[in-house]
Amino acid sequence: MEYQAFIGRQPIMDVKQQIIGYELFFRHSADAQSAVIEDEVKAYSSVLMSTIGDMDMQWLLGDKLAFINVNEAMLTSEFLELMPPKHTVLEILRSVTPSDAVIARCNELRSLGFKIALDNPHLMSDSHPLLQCADYIKIDIQSINPADIAKVFNQLNVGSVKIIAEKVETDKQFEDCKAVGFRLFQGFHFARPETFTAKVINASFDSVLNILNIVSQDADNKDIEAGFKRDAALSFKLLRYINSVGFGLSCEIQSINHALTILGRKQLYRWLTLLMVTAGENSTPPALMKTSITRGRLTELLGESYFEKHDRDNLFIVGVFSLLDAILKMPMEQVLEKIQLPEAVTEALLTREGIYGPFLRLTEACEDADNQKILELAELLQYDAEKVNECHMAALAWVETLGI
Repeated sequence: MEYQAFIGRQPIMDVKQQIIGYELFFRHSADAQSAVIEDEVKAYSSVLMSTIGDMDMQWLLGDKLAFINVNEAMLTSEFLELMPPKHTVLEILRSVTPSDAVIARCNELRSLGFKIALDNPHLMSDSHPLLQCADYIKIDIQSINPADIAKVFNQLNVGSVKIIAEKVETDKQFEDCKAVGFRLFQGFHFARPETFTAKVINASFDSVLNILNIVSQDADNKDIEAGFKRDAALSFKLLRYINSVGFGLSCEIQSINHALTILGRKQLYRWLTLLMVTAGENSTPPALMKTSITRGRLTELLGESYFEKHDRDNLFIVGVFSLLDAILKMPMEQVLEKIQLPEAVTEALLTREGIYGPFLRLTEACEDADNQKILELAELLQYDAEKVNECHMAALAWVETLGI
């Protein structure tokens, strides 16, 4: 059987919910709980290297880090040294025995510029020797009685080590961990709101919604221009965007009408979609904003070989808008009442069905590292692991170029 390993990823963020890195998961089969077993280390390594081996070129990480799970076989493998050391944190699994050889190898890798993370050392029978090598320590807060979290944190918070609270799933857990002293966090809390409360959509959102609706009705440029003129900040953003270096224009665009002509309807629609997510940037956690935009790009890339340009634009919108309920803190049905979208887009957002549904579901499965679902959906769409992983990394790279 051909070797298949899919990438999953989860953001790691700071107190301000800015993403500082991603944990990348590699699973060799749907039911694999550990990253890899010994006799597959070679195949695992080749997937790792072919996917992110030249990360400096393919994935513009900036100062972002890639956290990668390693077992003993991976740790001793020379393949690791092909990774860009400055961007790579090697997360040592609890199954690794801290032998003299392992400690020596950790020190060697650190001297090359790699960082070492320990996975819940408080649950290891003998983690002490490894603690000397740790740059990061992860604490799974679900594995500890809440009353003991501070105690474990204080025991491990020694020297310059950075401690990450893992499996943060509710707002209360996030706040409690901050109070204990954690400054780095990982978990599903940032993309999944627990409760929805009535929320007034702010002026920016309102303006964007209004213009999106006008654009989707194929209105004249003068009507669209009028919509922009009602929101000075929005007009400024449009002109700043179109005068950015990305367009390579020889003259500065100074009127909204000229900007709309240069941009074209499809590009305008896509830009407004992005703006929906970033308009509430004062209240939207950056990690949530970035996740939604990554979803848009990944959903679009996954559908590239299936659809024409117009449908690919819709796929982008499906991905970005799939987190609008979390961003606006209101049920998706209510969000969609305020915006006129094509029926197939609405269907995908509400039920994950229809022509766009499978692509959004595959995107969400990649995000959650849900191995069973990834395999099922990839098979349904006749994709192999290489194709899915290529799209996944390309989406992350693209979002980094936006500078959001």
